[in-house]
Amino acid sequence: MPERSHLQHVIESAIDFAIVVTDLDGIVTDWNAGAENIFGWRSGEILGTSADRIFTARDRAAGRPREEMHVALAEGRAADERWHVRKDGSEFWASGELMPLRREDGTRHGYVKILRDRTGPREAGERLRKTEDLFRTLLDTVETAFAIVEVKFDGDHPVNYRFLEANPAFERQAGVNLRGKWVTEFAPDLERFWFETYGRVAWTGEPANFESYANNFERWFDARAIRVGEPADRHIAIFFNDVTARKVAEAELRTLNDTLEQQVQERTLELNTLWDTSPDFLLVIDFAGVFRRVNPAWTKMLGYTPEELLGRHVNAFVVPDDHAETIDAYTAAAEGAQPRIVNRYRHKDGSLRWISWVAVPAGDMLYATGRDVTAEKERDALLRDAQDFARLALSAVGGVGVWTYELDSDRFFYDAAIAKLYAIDPDRGSEGIPRPDFLANVHPDDRPALKTTMTGGLANAGDLELEYRLCHSDGTVHWVLSRGHTYHDAEGRPLRRTGVGIDTTSQRQTEEALRQSQKMEAVGQLTGGLAHDFNNLLAGISGALELMQTRMGQGRFAELDRYMTVAQGAAKRAAALTHRLLAFSRRQTLTPKPTNVNQLILGMEELIRRTIGPEIGLDVVGAPALWPALIDPGQLENALLNLCINARDAMPAGGRITIETANTHLDRAAALRHDLPEGPYLVLSVTDTGTGMPPEVIARVFEPFFTTKPIGQGTGLGLSMIHGFAQQSGGQVRIESEVGRGTTVCLYMPRHCGEAEGGDVALQLSSVARAGQDETVLIVDDEPSVRMLVTEVLEDLGYTAIEAADSTAGLKVLQSDVHIDLLVTDVGLPGGMNGRQMADAGRERRPDLKVLFITGYAENAVLGHGHLEPGMQVLTKPFPMEALAARIKDLIVAR
Repeated sequence: MPERSHLQHVIESAIDFAIVVTDLDGIVTDWNAGAENIFGWRSGEILGTSADRIFTARDRAAGRPREEMHVALAEGRAADERWHVRKDGSEFWASGELMPLRREDGTRHGYVKILRDRTGPREAGERLRKTEDLFRTLLDTVETAFAIVEVKFDGDHPVNYRFLEANPAFERQAGVNLRGKWVTEFAPDLERFWFETYGRVAWTGEPANFESYANNFERWFDARAIRVGEPADRHIAIFFNDVTARKVAEAELRTLNDTLEQQVQERTLELNTLWDTSPDFLLVIDFAGVFRRVNPAWTKMLGYTPEELLGRHVNAFVVPDDHAETIDAYTAAAEGAQPRIVNRYRHKDGSLRWISWVAVPAGDMLYATGRDVTAEKERDALLRDAQDFARLALSAVGGVGVWTYELDSDRFFYDAAIAKLYAIDPDRGSEGIPRPDFLANVHPDDRPALKTTMTGGLANAGDLELEYRLCHSDGTVHWVLSRGHTYHDAEGRPLRRTGVGIDTTSQRQTEEALRQSQKMEAVGQLTGGLAHDFNNLLAGISGALELMQTRMGQGRFAELDRYMTVAQGAAKRAAALTHRLLAFSRRQTLTPKPTNVNQLILGMEELIRRTIGPEIGLDVVGAPALWPALIDPGQLENALLNLCINARDAMPAGGRITIETANTHLDRAAALRHDLPEGPYLVLSVTDTGTGMPPEVIARVFEPFFTTKPIGQGTGLGLSMIHGFAQQSGGQVRIESEVGRGTTVCLYMPRHCGEAEGGDVALQLSSVARAGQDETVLIVDDEPSVRMLVTEVLEDLGYTAIEAADSTAGLKVLQSDVHIDLLVTDVGLPGGMNGRQMADAGRERRPDLKVLFITGYAENAVLGHGHLEPGMQVLTKPFPMEALAARIKDLIVAR
């Protein structure tokens, strides 16, 4: 009976344990002090009622209480680890088990349920899991290599090992991706040292720290290996750094001074595995602090037998620093208090254990229960170390910070670096702020892409990355590169996202400065070349006109034609130069139409043969069933002639030019290589057998005024014009060349799904149809000479011409009652409106007004990005008078 009395006192004093006894129907028959402490119901309130009330409504609805009884009867015990309910309605996480009670004759007469509140350890485990997530992010970014390895044994002999996981630094330092592979697949002759070392760690659990040279990798490694997981899994974790450079330096030092010995101290990383949960201590101690009775947990947890403990003072096993607190605790209990303390006990092997105690006095004894919290203390220390390590690592890298987004709370948690970068409150980083507040300063134009990326990162596996802008209150704009990883639960539901933010503002500013520098260099080249060529052309025009004036004064009219021919030739060359400049800037006015390129080449073949001369052979290979191309035929003729002239100049001693056409379809990969959209294209190629070009020349051939020809033999605008024309037409130019073998230039043109149009018929001014009765044309141009010439041509053809010098005067005429059949206007006009705006305003009063824009510089924005409304056309200056007359007639008669 004394033994039973002591045991009863121990059970009643175990207020950290709930012990609930029920009959076979689940009606509570006994309820200890621990149950009162944990659940809140006193025994008088709970006895005689159903034990179902300690289960949550969810578990009651699911029939968990009866299911637990059934399992306990069938198997002798039923584990119980779930949420439970207190008297005040709050829920807590508890761990325990239910066992059937039997009489001495073996018949069942009820159940006993023993459980303990585990809410704290569960929350600690959750904090540890977040720390592990942070460590995962850090392992993916730090330079230290890390891998998890499975060692394969033949008996107790290690024969191979496989890499289960590896961070990016591992692949960089090892020089190869070994994830999922056995090491013998990559290095069949790897030294036995690696197998023996890793095998010893996996077999014995003893960590290994070493430096060794791997012949297959040709590198020195500073490595640490520890066993992780279950011993039977034979898994080890490896941390290593490539120390080849240091080893080479040490070898060089030893060579210089043989007497110098340098001991390299290896830094070891102490990683401790978590200890399994152990049974709690039960103790009967008197008020003098002397052990009177202990349970078997003392032997298991501290290594002492009961004989070594009983009759001895508690402080014989407690570390000296905790003696005073221990004495205060049992003294307070003698006065009726129920103290709670945590003190340190010395294990028999000399190590320390942290024990959390709760004591209750009864009679002349103190009954106490103790729980080993060493693992929790170590987890807290590990958490602090991890936080300190993260702060130190990130503070060493300027402009980089860490953030975590919790889905359940829809809040961001962040460090000081992120607060500075995102211009948000640094004091709220640890408590978290709502997602809209965290992203409040994102640039409005970047919000849609950010929302899409964040949504996709939650729905899809893998990491996410996005660069966007942040607007600070001082008006500055900062660029941030955000990289993160989403973590999911066991069922694949996203829980949180952890990542880093990197300030890339300086990098962006550097790139912009470089682009501006390149732009200014190109403008300088363009200005110098343009001035040189136009000075030559203006000299020819002005000289010819002066001589014409002189000869007219002398009465020598017979020589005027010669000087007029010179002036007109210079003017045409100037016009051709401006077209090349517009093509280079991709602003020339193009008239794309469905074109039969084979027929266009055939029509130019004779001109090309005369241009290249008899020393150069010409082959034309036109593909059968060639698709039509949507292209400006005049600009294509100019481009083809330029390519043939370049090919001729590359063959001073003679050679052969081949012009070929082909149909092709660019798939995704080919389209990316050619910088084009995926789809069908027609290819026109010109190949020569000339001198070819080295790579450094090919890299510059599209620059304005770049030429390899001698001074005076080329402007350097030919290929730049072709490049601009091709890109403006939706195509591309590519060059392949080999020095001494020749060059091929390929012009890619978009296919037209339809039939090609017929060629244009050249007109003479005298053959253009004359005006109908009372047909009137309004001419608006700020250049008097242009107005004068256009007016004279129109009046010669019988039209009534009305002139206006600016948009204000032109609009006034359009808004009057004057009959007007056609508006001819420049695009760039003074008066507050351009030509397009004036025409649109005129059409509000005259909806059917026909419009012909004449311009030397076609602004896409003014002309609706190349799309004109019906009844509108464009004619590029300078133009033949007969072309102007024909275009005016066509517009007026069109319906």
